[in-house]
Amino acid sequence: MNIFKLYTRARYGLIVLGSVMLLACGGGGGGEPGDSGTPRILSLNHAGYNSVTHTYQYGYNSISNITVTGEPDDTDWSRYAMLHDGEVYRLYFFRTGSNDTLYQFAYNPNTAVFEYGYRSIPTLRITGMPADADPSSFAMLHDGSDYRLYMRSTSNPARIYQSAFNRTTNRYEYGYHSIAVIDVTGAPADVDWDRWEMLYDGQTYRHYAMRRNSTTELYQFGFNASAGDYQYGYRSIPTLRVENMPAGSDPGNFGMLHDGRDYHYYALAL
Repeated sequence: MNIFKLYTRARYGLIVLGSVMLLACGGGGGGEPGDSGTPRILSLNHAGYNSVTHTYQYGYNSISNITVTGEPDDTDWSRYAMLHDGEVYRLYFFRTGSNDTLYQFAYNPNTAVFEYGYRSIPTLRITGMPADADPSSFAMLHDGSDYRLYMRSTSNPARIYQSAFNRTTNRYEYGYHSIAVIDVTGAPADVDWDRWEMLYDGQTYRHYAMRRNSTTELYQFGFNASAGDYQYGYRSIPTLRVENMPAGSDPGNFGMLHDGRDYHYYALAL
């Protein structure tokens, strides 16, 4: 049986079955063998932000499901992040067993799927991260000038290490064009540091973390440049809800991005 499924079942007391889904676009794709020995389709379930209700709603202003295709056999489905760079929706997965190698996918509007290597450098490296950087989860964003990648500190989960993409070396380099270390402050006591994401909406760098034991409540933080940290509720609605995601949506991870117009939320369909 898939170890990732066992993890999510043990952690959240859920039994999850089925396929997966994503973006403001569409889909289904190839993947690792399922429990039955047949290939399962990888996709992402997608919710859009409704500014009237202040909730992320499944299928709102969104293609409710998008397929991911062409993935290498050793893709680690449990570790992924997303961003929009002003032109392209991008999706990243770690290579299984690696803490420094990413596979890059991009959304192809002609096929309505995320394709490995489409308009992308297929494989990327991360260099220079501190020894206590936690590769079990990561976040990414594009701020109009730089592609950025973040990991948490294992010794202090409210501390983030930042790297940026160096176009000369084609690598994400710790501290490159970046504030190397950023703290997250004011978090509620029941924040789940293991489930988090980040995005940039053109005005504010934003950080999100799930409430512990919840799959529907998000805490929101904004970056305060004067203080140099991410502050709970700063230029933000402190708590947001995610509504109507399909029962098979992965409760152990999620992706978020802003595409210049709308905020989007994604969860793998298990």
